Amino acid sequence: MFADDTKIWKGITKIEDQDSLQDDLNKLVAWSDKWLLKFNPEKCKVLHIGHGFQTEYGMIDNGINCKLHTTDEEKDLGIYITDDLKPGLQCAKAASKAMSVLGLIKRTFGKVDRACFQLLYKTYVRPHMEYCVQAWSPFLMKDIECLEKVQRRATKMVRGLDRDVPYAERLKILGLYSHEKRRLRGDLIEVYKILTGKEKVNASTFFQQAPTVSTLRGHSMKLFRPRARLNIRKNFFSHRVVSHWNDLPQHVVEAPSVNCFKSRLDKHWRDMDV
Repeated sequence: MFADDTKIWKGITKIEDQDSLQDDLNKLVAWSDKWLLKFNPEKCKVLHIGHGFQTEYGMIDNGINCKLHTTDEEKDLGIYITDDLKPGLQCAKAASKAMSVLGLIKRTFGKVDRACFQLLYKTYVRPHMEYCVQAWSPFLMKDIECLEKVQRRATKMVRGLDRDVPYAERLKILGLYSHEKRRLRGDLIEVYKILTGKEKVNASTFFQQAPTVSTLRGHSMKLFRPRARLNIRKNFFSHRVVSHWNDLPQHVVEAPSVNCFKSRLDKHWRDMDV
């Protein structure tokens, strides 16, 4: 355990709730003193999400109450979190990093053949745009294009696939999905792993089983999509993927393994010309 991985949070519905959170913070500091996991108040920050109360918090350091700084963005385990929970900053950072690596590859190799491209792109470039993407998948067109332009530029590296070949055709030739489609594929794979117990998380944390299952269409593992008041909530993983999951046929969702699910999903999309 490391001090910089420690987080404490509480829902703030009224200004008095800050006293409860401050009390928890004091207990955390006392625990850290006892177990010699000292916190540096200068490196501790407060991120307000979803409320406009003027709250302040502090930590006691050597007998002095140090006020914690407020921030509107913070990097947590490699993901940039903002106070509005929109993924724009993370998309820009991921695309920038991927583009830098792509530039290095282009300067080193120039034009490459298809096999070499598959190895270089999938190993060194694409992971930057897909790390933990279920938590920050973009939904605004500007963010979607921000990531897509990396792959659009990368596919031009392949010998014979220059500007005269349309992007969609380049993807077909290279056997690639667009990034938007890959994110949907990753969402569906993650849902499969959660519902079948292959991810060690409680499925009810994310999803609710549909109350009734139609025998005419769909499958036996349909999910219920609760109503969401905010657009940001509608695009969270647990909401955005439900309709796509419910549209899958029975033979796909009942796959016995993850690899089998991937194969059946890809074949279903090919058959449906998705």
